Amino acid sequence: VQLQASGGGLVQVGGSLRLSCAASGRTLSSYNLGWFRQAPGKEREFVASIRWSIASTLYADSAKGRFTISRDNAKNSVYLQMNSLKPEDTAVYYCAANSKWYLSSRINEYDYWGQGTQVTVSS
Repeated sequence: VQLQASGGGLVQVGGSLRLSCAASGRTLSSYNLGWFRQAPGKEREFVASIRWSIASTLYADSAKGRFTISRDNAKNSVYLQMNSLKPEDTAVYYCAANSKWYLSSRINEYDYWGQGTQVTVSS
């Protein structure tokens, strides 16, 4: 699976951004797609994931109520809608995929990674 993330940028506090991740190379019906982020000097952390076949979702506590993960079958893409952005959301955001039967927040359980896209929230 090849993953291509896009949509990052500079936004003010309270603003919104939508990240996109285009997937290719495999049929995604048995895959999970996830978003992770890594802030400067910090470890990469889980943000959200979605099971492609049934669109079930999992969120980190920091994302609940503000971020929404979704997917578009026709475009073979997954999205992360981010609202009410805070300075602490500033990070490089990565999309990832695995073929496990369960949704996971563990970085080491994701086998495929895209390049990151920078999100900067200014105060």
